[in-house]
Amino acid sequence: MSTHTVTPTQQADNSSPLRDSGARRQSPKAHGPGLVRRFWGEKTNRLLTLMAGVFLVVFFVPWSAPRVSAAVNEAFFMLGEYAREHVLLCLVPAFFIAGAITVFLNQQAVIKYLGPAAPKLVAYSVASVSGTILAVCSCTVLPLFKGIYKKGAGLGPAVSFLYSGPAINVLAIILTAKVLGVQLGVARAVGAIVFAFVIGLVMQLIFLKEDRERTTNAAMFESFDDDESRGIGKTVISMASMIGILVFLNWAPSGGSVGWWDILYQWRWAIAAIFGVILVYALVRWFTKSEVTDWVKATRDFSVQILPLLFGGVLVAGFLLGRPGHMALIPESWIASLVGTNSVGSNLMASVAGALMYFATLTEVPIMQGLLGAGMNQGPALALLLAGPSLSLPSLMVIGGELGAKKTLVYVGLVVALSTAAGMVYGNLIA
Repeated sequence: MSTHTVTPTQQADNSSPLRDSGARRQSPKAHGPGLVRRFWGEKTNRLLTLMAGVFLVVFFVPWSAPRVSAAVNEAFFMLGEYAREHVLLCLVPAFFIAGAITVFLNQQAVIKYLGPAAPKLVAYSVASVSGTILAVCSCTVLPLFKGIYKKGAGLGPAVSFLYSGPAINVLAIILTAKVLGVQLGVARAVGAIVFAFVIGLVMQLIFLKEDRERTTNAAMFESFDDDESRGIGKTVISMASMIGILVFLNWAPSGGSVGWWDILYQWRWAIAAIFGVILVYALVRWFTKSEVTDWVKATRDFSVQILPLLFGGVLVAGFLLGRPGHMALIPESWIASLVGTNSVGSNLMASVAGALMYFATLTEVPIMQGLLGAGMNQGPALALLLAGPSLSLPSLMVIGGELGAKKTLVYVGLVVALSTAAGMVYGNLIA
C-alpha cells in the first residue's frame, strides 16, 4: 500500500490566493454585483449608458405622430415663454438676493432665528411671513431657499419658507375667493398657512440629528467675513431694497378685483426704480469693493447651479403636460376626467398633477376655473391649489440637487399627502 505525501509546496499551491480568487470568479453570485459596481464606477461607462438611452429614445419614439410632435413643440414653446416672462424679472433678481443672503447676512443671526435650535414659533413665523411678503412662484423661490439654507437656516424653517413663498400669495388667495368662491379661498388660505408650519416641523423632526450636525459644522457653509461696522440696519435696508425690486417688478394686476392693488400695479416700474436707487446708494456707500465682488460671484454660482436644472425641468414639463389649453403628451381631458369625484383617488391625482405642473404666479386661478367648469370636484380643486403653486417638476429637480433624493421625496410626500387629506375633508364638508 502506497501513501501519498503532501509537500509544503503542494499545500501552498492548493491554498494560494490565486486559486481562491479563481474559485470566486467562477461563482456568478460573487462577482455579479461587483462587476456592475465596477462598470458604473467609471465615468466613461456612465456616459456610454446615457448615450445608449438617448439613442433608444430617438430610435423608437414615433416623432411624426401628431401628439408627440405637438408635445415636442409645446416643450420649447413653454421654455420660450418661461424665458421671456420669468428669467429676467423673476429669477435674475432672486439670484442676486440669494447671493446677498450668502455674502451680506451674518451667519450666526440666520442660525439664531432660523436654525434647528431656534424657538419654533419664531423660526416658522419668520419663514412663513417672509414667504408671504415675497409672493413668488415655485421656481423663483428656489434661489432664496438655497441661499438661506446654505447660510445656516434649519431644514424645517427653510422648507417652511420654500412652501410658503409660492403657496401663501395674498393676491392669489383674494382672487381665488373672488373667482372660485369665498369658501375655496378661505380653505386655501387656512390650508397653506397650516401646511407651511406642519411640513417644516415634520421635516425637522425626521432629519433633526442630521440637520444639527450640518448647522454646527461651519466648514460646510460658504461663509464670508461680515462687516460688523456696517450695522444690521444698513444690511436690512439693502436687502429690503432688493426684495422690493423683485416684488414690484412682478406685481400682477387683480383685474379690477382690488382697486388699490391695481393702482400699485400701474406704478410698479416707478416703485421698483426707487428701490433700485436705494440699492445703488447702499452698495456705493456701505459696502466694500471686495464684498460687491463676492456678491456677484455668489450670484453667478447660484445661476450656474440652478438654471440648467430649471430649463431641463421646464422642457420635460412642457413635453408631458404643456401649457394650459395646449396639447401635449398627456391630454388635459384625462386629468379632468380623473378628478370629477371626491374620492381618495381623485384627490391624490389632483395633488400629484399639481406637484408636477408648473403654475406661474396667479395662473392657477383661471386654470382652476376652467377645470371646475369641466367637472372637477371641489375637493380635488383645493388639493391642486395647495400642492400646485408650491411644487413643479422644474423645482423638484433643483430641490433634489440641494437636499438629496431622500429629503426631497419626504417633502413631496408630505405636500401630496396633506393636500389629498385636505381635499377629502373639504369636499365632504361642502357636499
